[in-house]
Amino acid sequence: MTTTELKTEQKPKQHRQGGLRNYKIGPKMLRFLLNIYGPYFGAGVRVKEISEDFRFVRVEMGLRWFNSNYFRTHFGGSLYAMTDPFYVFMLINNLGKDYIVWDKAAEVQFRSPGKGTVSCEFRLTAEQIADIKAEADANTKTEPKFTVEVFGEDGKLVASVLKTLYVRRVG
Repeated sequence: MTTTELKTEQKPKQHRQGGLRNYKIGPKMLRFLLNIYGPYFGAGVRVKEISEDFRFVRVEMGLRWFNSNYFRTHFGGSLYAMTDPFYVFMLINNLGKDYIVWDKAAEVQFRSPGKGTVSCEFRLTAEQIADIKAEADANTKTEPKFTVEVFGEDGKLVASVLKTLYVRRVG
């Protein structure tokens, strides 16, 4: 057999989405793990709620000496971090193992200084999930966009984050 023939007979590469995805983790355990995860714990980010169907998440971050900037307002990196992985986790749990989901890009616009406790919410509807599945099935991949708004405890908009995800059907 030639080298070329050996290569063509090999099994196709398995597509996996690493780490915790290989385990069935419920929303309460995921919340616990995220709240003790070093970067979140160190930034003061707290996951307050993850719904049983993984279609709603609420996150908060109090202002502390270790997550404030020179102006005694929330550090921009911490504001972004509190919005980072949640739509990925939500889609992974709603689309199933036939889909790979990654963060692709993000754009942050700071609107006002964040003081005190800031919070944000993530929501996915059944219609959004169906649309993402349909587009990924029809085109092999899709790049859905989601906007997350971070609000101060006074209700004022602190930051707006546009998240672009990459979703691809495997198999």
